Amino acid sequence: MQIGYKLAAEAFGPAELVRQAVRAEQAGFDFVEISDHYHPWLDNQGHSPFAWTVLGAIAAKTERIGLATGVTCPTVRYHPAVIAQAAATLALVSDGRFVLGVGSGERLNEHVVGRGFPDVRLRHEMLREALEIIRLLWRGGYRSYEGKHLRLEDARVFDLPDEPPLIAVAASGPPSARIAAELGDGLFATEAKPEIVRHYREAGGTGPGYAEVPTAWAPDERTAARAALETTRWAVTGWKVMSELPNPVNFAAATTTVREEDMLEHFACGSDPERYVEMARQYADAGFDRLVLMNAGPDPDGFLDFYSSELDGRLRGLEPGGSGS
Repeated sequence: MQIGYKLAAEAFGPAELVRQAVRAEQAGFDFVEISDHYHPWLDNQGHSPFAWTVLGAIAAKTERIGLATGVTCPTVRYHPAVIAQAAATLALVSDGRFVLGVGSGERLNEHVVGRGFPDVRLRHEMLREALEIIRLLWRGGYRSYEGKHLRLEDARVFDLPDEPPLIAVAASGPPSARIAAELGDGLFATEAKPEIVRHYREAGGTGPGYAEVPTAWAPDERTAARAALETTRWAVTGWKVMSELPNPVNFAAATTTVREEDMLEHFACGSDPERYVEMARQYADAGFDRLVLMNAGPDPDGFLDFYSSELDGRLRGLEPGGSGS
């Protein structure tokens, strides 16, 4: 079992994210994962720096910890040729520590370039084409591609690592799980649903499974739940809502009825390590073997210390598909 730390790029500025990544390495995490957003989910989060710049700075300031996007949409706001180049460069400057997490995107971030945001069927078609383009460019040489949605004209990525980055593809149902199995090297999810992993395996996927585990550290659970409610209540709305709303004001309106009790139910809140193990076990039992702790509490340093002293060994004892220790 590998354990990752989620860098909340919507809640902190770039320098603070780099600092947290350095602290996460010191605390014993295996990797850090950063969201690739243009907007925060809520205005009161107040941040959304460019993820690729932050990752480059982290690579320069760390030695061991892995890096991952969680996740990048390589179809609307970015062309896949740009992501192929960016990922190859980051793999080089991090000495092979980078994992490219990709998905079909959210309207919140993709509508900003004025190209619209297609329905989910078209998004999946575009993601397939994007992954084909990225793979093509990573083979080296000048490449062209003519797809239904995306094109590539006589392009070459000159700086390529000896081994391309692993690609983890976000999935929530059978169509996206098939894309992950057929064109990715791993699976990425945000829900503890065994059927997501099952669909991926049945489609031939054999790679690692990444999943985000919702947590909120504070000395007491009510303080933690209040902090999570203030900044992260969007996380309980479900993927169909999260993928379709266009701006932070819409997420604020959509979450007016979310309560502290909802955060206590969906997040591991407070400072009882057993609650964190219980929450993480749901994802391990579902078959995931790369657990990313997403802390929505008010004190990131307190959480990092708590992980190092109370959680590291416990979480590593969990077994994918079984209860573990």
